[in-house]
Amino acid sequence: MALACFNLLFRRRRRPRPGRDAGAGPTPATSAPNSNTGLSRSDDSGAGQQTSKSSGSTSSQQSIPAMFEERAHGLRVFRLPELRAATNDFHRMLKIGEGGFGSVYKAFVRPADGKGDKITVAVKRLNQKGLQGHKQWLAEVQFLGVVEHPNLVKLIGYCAEDDERGIQRLLVYEFMPNRSLEDHLFNRSYPCLSWNLRLNIALGAAEGLAYLHEGLEVQVIYRDFKASNVLLDKDFKPKLSDFGLAREGPTGGNTHVSTAVVGTYGYAAPDYIETGHLTTKSDVWSFGVVLYELLAGRRSLERSRPTGEQKLLEWVKQYPADSRRFNVIMDPRLQSQFSDKAAREIAKLADRCLNRQAKERPKMSEVVERLKEAIQMKETGKHSASSKKSKRGG
Repeated sequence: MALACFNLLFRRRRRPRPGRDAGAGPTPATSAPNSNTGLSRSDDSGAGQQTSKSSGSTSSQQSIPAMFEERAHGLRVFRLPELRAATNDFHRMLKIGEGGFGSVYKAFVRPADGKGDKITVAVKRLNQKGLQGHKQWLAEVQFLGVVEHPNLVKLIGYCAEDDERGIQRLLVYEFMPNRSLEDHLFNRSYPCLSWNLRLNIALGAAEGLAYLHEGLEVQVIYRDFKASNVLLDKDFKPKLSDFGLAREGPTGGNTHVSTAVVGTYGYAAPDYIETGHLTTKSDVWSFGVVLYELLAGRRSLERSRPTGEQKLLEWVKQYPADSRRFNVIMDPRLQSQFSDKAAREIAKLADRCLNRQAKERPKMSEVVERLKEAIQMKETGKHSASSKKSKRGG
């Protein structure tokens, strides 16, 4: 029933309203606080759109929309009045996040069977004037209706209705009480993430990307991997969120998908920016950036720092993994409580992910194996990590 309503809705709403459904090509993005500047936001949102040449896919594979029609994973169709009530009419006190898509609210809804206590969820509401539009919303519904992995956020349902305020597009996710990796790495009001916790977050995020790249019938390119899109559950297990920019990988022996360049400045691969050629190795580059953020406790771009330190990837080049001064890049909040050997190995792994030649970057499945090896390097080297810490400390 839910799937039938979904399909009927989008057959009926093909005509875009002026200024609402996008269609005019790339638009400039606004600058996010503290460094994250969007490259551009366009309408090539992704599911089922093939334009050019990936590895390992076949021309006969299913598309994400086709897989969605088959599976849909029991997504719930929410009514707008229910979500208004669940968020106290989208009250600002319940707002827990905001981005190009719109605002995210903490909410409380009844279980699907109507029995038992209400459950806590996150409701993302499309900003009608936002830089992401209906197509990104639809991409999220379709991708998250198909994928299923412990390191990907779970989509519970969606809402697509019109009311006196215009077109209403909402998504309902599982609630992630520990917010994002970005919050814990860069917001000094949060306690420092321990070394062991950082490694486990990196591993979980890598496993999520590896699943998207290699674990489905269709290859999925995430296209917007960054610390703010890595959410943390009550046990600090990471889950990738925000699939509005995800794309199906290339098929039929092609080597890439040609797209408009979208993403976040400081994380997008240079080859993708220069050519618009999108591959899974674009995600690998972004992962390498976040690995260095985990090591240094710094954003990929920080304008407030001295000129030579503003761009993280340029700054860390001065202190290679094999150099005597390597530990200069390590987050001082760790207070030397980390494995020196593991930190150097992770820096080397990050360097491989950041190879200018996309073909030379490792697959995410290999990244997963290297991270598992690094996690085993406990209590080695002169900066040995103290393992007897609190749950929050790893």
